[in-house]
Amino acid sequence: MKKFTSVSDVENLQEIIKKALDIKADPLSETEKGKGKTIGLVFLNSSLRTRLSSQIAAQNLGLNVLTLNAAQEAWNLEFADGAVMNGDTVEHIKDAIEVLNQYCDIIAVRCFAGMKSKEDDVNESILSQFEQHAKVPVVSLESATRHPLQSLADCITITENWNKEQKPKVVLTWAPHIKPIAQAVGNSFAEWMQEMDVDFVIANPEGYDLDPAFTKDTKVIHDQDEALKDADFIYVKNWSSFDDYAAMPEVKGDWMLTNDKLANTNDAKVMHCLPVRRNVELSDEVMDGENSIIYQQAKNRIFSAQAVFSEILDNIK
Repeated sequence: MKKFTSVSDVENLQEIIKKALDIKADPLSETEKGKGKTIGLVFLNSSLRTRLSSQIAAQNLGLNVLTLNAAQEAWNLEFADGAVMNGDTVEHIKDAIEVLNQYCDIIAVRCFAGMKSKEDDVNESILSQFEQHAKVPVVSLESATRHPLQSLADCITITENWNKEQKPKVVLTWAPHIKPIAQAVGNSFAEWMQEMDVDFVIANPEGYDLDPAFTKDTKVIHDQDEALKDADFIYVKNWSSFDDYAAMPEVKGDWMLTNDKLANTNDAKVMHCLPVRRNVELSDEVMDGENSIIYQQAKNRIFSAQAVFSEILDNIK
C-alpha cells in the first residue's frame, strides 16, 4: 500500500480486515516496525476518535507522532494556485507540505468539505494538493468526499458481528440533523459496502440522494420502514443534499431511529460513526441498548488505522 485515501488503495479488502483483527488480538506485535520513522497527523478540522485512534495506532507501531492542529496552531494557509498573498494568509499549502516532506515519513491529513463550492469539494481541493505535493505516503483522516479509515473500521465491525453463511442485509439510513452535514461518511460507507459480500441498501428521503459516483447501482429506497425490513445491520448517518448542494430540503415523516423501528428488522445491530446527536439522529434507547455496536466501531478505529499504517510502512525503504 503506497497511500490510503479510498477503498481503491486496498489490494484485498478481506486480507486487510483479517490483518486488523489479528492486530486487535495482539496490538503490540509490531512495536519495532515504525522505529526511527515519523508520521505527521495534520488536522484542519475537529477530531476526537480519528485523532486519538491514529495516535494510539502509530505508537503501537513504534512511530514517532507529530500532531499539528493546523487550523489553530499553524500560519493561516493559502490554498489557491497563483494567489497574490497580500491578505490574511501567510503560508501557501504547497510550502507547508514541502516542509512536512522534510519532517515526516507519512503524512495523514483531515480536511472536511467546505460545503460552499460543490466543485471544490467533489474535486477534493485540499486533499488533492497533499497528494500532488507530498513526496511521502498520504493517508486520509477524512476528506471532502470520503472517510476511509472509518469505513474500514465499519467493515471490521460487521465482520466481527456476522458468522452466518448467508449475506447480511446492511442498511445505510439517513437521519435528521440540525445543520447541513457533508456526505463523506455516507459516500465512503457505500463505496466500501460494494466491496463487501453483503446485501446493501440505502434509505433516505427525497432530495437527499448521495452522489451516484459513490452509490453506483446500489438500491436507494425513500421509505425507511420498507428499507429496514429484515435488516441485519443499520448504519445511521445524516448528510445534506448533494443535488442541491449542502441544502436541507424539507423532510416528511420521522426518520430518527427508535426501538419501534428495530422491531421490523432481524434484531439488527446499530452502527454510527460518532459524534451523534442523541434523540435527533437516534434515540437514547437505541444508542444505549443491546443492539448498539457503536462503541465497538469506535474501538476498531485503532485497528483500522494500525493495519493501514503497518501496510504503508512495509513499502517505505
